[in-house]
Amino acid sequence: MTDDDGLDHLSSEKLHDLAVSRAKRHLDVKFFWELIRLLPTAEAAAGDLEQAETDVMRLSAHLDDVSDAGKGEVADLLRPFYLEYLRDHKVKAP
Repeated sequence: MTDDDGLDHLSSEKLHDLAVSRAKRHLDVKFFWELIRLLPTAEAAAGDLEQAETDVMRLSAHLDDVSDAGKGEVADLLRPFYLEYLRDHKVKAP
């Protein structure tokens, strides 16, 4: 059991924003690489097969999608990834 860091109560969009903000501040290329790797799967699971196919075919499409990874069902599907990242780095909810 973990201490209550307040993260579970945040929306998926807010978790995305916190994780991306932390990764930018710390130049965490590994986070962005992992997000880019997971994004097509989350998009496909959310029913956006066309976007997932585009992302698989073009790496540059991934870079544009990083901000979109915090929206809607895709953000919800990536929620465990954001929670794990934030907790690994001891980030608490604002």
